[in-house]
Amino acid sequence: MVVNWLGLLSIGVFYIIVLGTGVWASRKSKREEKKCTGNLSEIAMVGGRNLNVWVSIFTMTATWVGGGYILGNAEVVYNPTLGLVWATGPIGYGVSLFIGGLFFVKPLRSKNYVTLMDPFQEKYGNRVAAVLFIPALIGDLVWIACILGALGGTLSVVMGISSSLAVCISASVAVLYTLMGGLYSVAYTDVIQLSFMVFGLWFCVPFILTSPSSANFTVAAVTKLHQEPWLGKLELEDAGRWVDEILLLAIGGVCYQTFYQRVLSTATDAQAKITCFAAAVICPLLAIPSLIVGAVAASTDWNQTTYGTPSPYEQGKAGMILPIALQHLCPVYISLVAIGALAASVMSSVDSALLSVASQVGRNIFKNIIYKRVSVLLCGIMGAAIAMITTSVYLFWIFSADVVYSMMTPQVICIFFLSRWVNQYGAYSGFVVALVLRALIGEPLIGLPDVMPLPWDKIQEDGHRFRLFPFRTAIMLISTGTILLVSRLAVWLSERRLLKRIRGADTDTNTRYMVPVRTETETETETVKDDLLPQGSNEEGEKC
Repeated sequence: MVVNWLGLLSIGVFYIIVLGTGVWASRKSKREEKKCTGNLSEIAMVGGRNLNVWVSIFTMTATWVGGGYILGNAEVVYNPTLGLVWATGPIGYGVSLFIGGLFFVKPLRSKNYVTLMDPFQEKYGNRVAAVLFIPALIGDLVWIACILGALGGTLSVVMGISSSLAVCISASVAVLYTLMGGLYSVAYTDVIQLSFMVFGLWFCVPFILTSPSSANFTVAAVTKLHQEPWLGKLELEDAGRWVDEILLLAIGGVCYQTFYQRVLSTATDAQAKITCFAAAVICPLLAIPSLIVGAVAASTDWNQTTYGTPSPYEQGKAGMILPIALQHLCPVYISLVAIGALAASVMSSVDSALLSVASQVGRNIFKNIIYKRVSVLLCGIMGAAIAMITTSVYLFWIFSADVVYSMMTPQVICIFFLSRWVNQYGAYSGFVVALVLRALIGEPLIGLPDVMPLPWDKIQEDGHRFRLFPFRTAIMLISTGTILLVSRLAVWLSERRLLKRIRGADTDTNTRYMVPVRTETETETETVKDDLLPQGSNEEGEKC
């Protein structure tokens, strides 16, 4: 494959702009650290809780509208076995952000938490929180892999370099500026990256629509031309699976640390809610260009293009249909701008996911800002390694949300809204039940056999079960019920002295420390500093 040097130069320019923005933001982070009188790690993790509301909206939107979202939507519409009706991402993410702003902002911000795992450590202790962190870690790592895989495939298809090399370079750039400036670097580069993406994709849409190789894509929506209609079909038997995927993204989306990191980085509850509601409107709108590209690609006679035959779907490259269409259906100078912008914007979710998982590892496991920096590097390496497993962006995207939805959603709902009725025994039991059920149902993406039969299963030619039953939602509900029932049983046994004292049974009288636990000396020092603050100073803005 011949290397496209002009294309590499275009992407290099975008990367330099992004990296330069990250360096500038890291200097802002250093200035904020000098003003901070509390825990300096919170500057890196939640930006000192004073992030500008406009920047907050940009970074929240850019976090969700990343490589998996953009390439995944185009893949679904182009895939003749799916179609537009299965593009659940825009609906799911919009509902997710609305739910988050409406129900989750206040309980999370009420105690100035820093990570999603803080309330679990406060109520259950470090051991239980460490166990519950496992699905959150897997979900974030697979999400990182999804985005890096999308980026690696994009550069491999268009620029003629290996996917592995593209993944390594992109991961290195994202890790570098995330290490330097924490949330400030991530947030301000998100502004640049989102702007690139909006401009780049909309810039190429008119050229895609007027490509001479494409048939009338409105006719191809309901008529079979070069492949099945791109509108897709939703049969009655598929309704359960469709609803399952919507709920997977809508409810599971509020269980990612990246969401809470942005909610906690604003100065007030009102700003946090504005951020959520604004992003809930913008995210579906930003899916339109990729949906259009997928529809046009499904309407194209690829034998009439420079790509030739067989088509991308027949070659197993449906996951890369967006960059393929940009390269072969647009003039060269247009595709260079679009691909460069797309490559740079894909990192807007990589850095967010990196900071998210590293913050939890650093604060809730290692309990130190130095180890958080090591965590960023380690998570970047693991995500890049996982990204080389498959070329399907959509599979990674759904599997990441799957893990979080099935295993974390019951725990998050219980800890925030049913805290008085749950304890560590229920939390353990709910996690184990969810893990066992999910393992028995299986996952072809990672080679996990589908042992457990479910209602309405279809046996495919390869022997695997095609699931029509909404099993993810069923696991979530069963796990939630298990947490509540076992917690109640544990209280009953404890009252009869058949079980030792329950931790987390009463949050009002059994307060537990979150990490890092402050020593008496640190507390006294902070009190003296607070006394020296000038009258009328904004404590939230000055103290992390």
